[in-house]
Amino acid sequence: RDLHSFPTRRSSDLIHSAKSLAALQDKARRLEDFGFDVLHLPDHLGAPAPFPVLTAVATATSTVRLGTYVLNAGFYKPALLARDAGAVDQLSGGRLELGLGAGYVREEFEAAELPYPTARQRVDYLEHVTTYLKKHQPSVPILIAGNGNRLLTVAAQHADIIGLTGANPSKTGDPLAERVEFVRTAAGDRFENLELNLAITAVPSDNSGMPNLSLTRQYAPELSDEEILALPSVLSGSPRDIADTLRRYRDAYGLTSFTVQEN
Repeated sequence: RDLHSFPTRRSSDLIHSAKSLAALQDKARRLEDFGFDVLHLPDHLGAPAPFPVLTAVATATSTVRLGTYVLNAGFYKPALLARDAGAVDQLSGGRLELGLGAGYVREEFEAAELPYPTARQRVDYLEHVTTYLKKHQPSVPILIAGNGNRLLTVAAQHADIIGLTGANPSKTGDPLAERVEFVRTAAGDRFENLELNLAITAVPSDNSGMPNLSLTRQYAPELSDEEILALPSVLSGSPRDIADTLRRYRDAYGLTSFTVQEN
């Protein structure tokens, strides 16, 4: 695989709501100037609606791509999602990258007055939505993010970008390598054209070199601090240490895209 065909990309997940249109657009311009390649919005009830915010960001920027990390596919009917995604892509000059997931928060389905399907049903519906979008919005790249076998199989067979959201620590073997190899097998001949993304959930915010683990712990409450620090999604050390780690991920696993949380 020619890694140089996938320049390493950095993306920021805009998880905090801006206080005003001016503040939002100023933030987007600063992140674009910092060199981020993609700005992402999540999709949760209680957070800003992704498509209106991305449209506002598009009017204030010129080169940064715009994405979702990730839409809950269960919230959307395929034709309506294709319409809205197509509008954002057009208004942004073709800069949309649409991230999709199967959804996992039961309380949000209930708040939206939607039935909460089984895990299998949610992944099946994700595949249905993805295949519809690939047919009706073929120019919009699709990112699918997750960690389970069935979801990664759907991603490998249909998506353009694979979002690896975690790998449990193991005393033996290399769990991240196992996930990448799983995707390779499921994708077959498609693998050479896939971009592999890793969601970074913790990085140092001061000179201590130690990240705040509170966000990562929400997803892995049973792990010790030592086990959390061993996760590929958690970065520690100096800026040079972190850069070396990301280069190693690129060389060892073929990861060429990294998404960091805004905080």
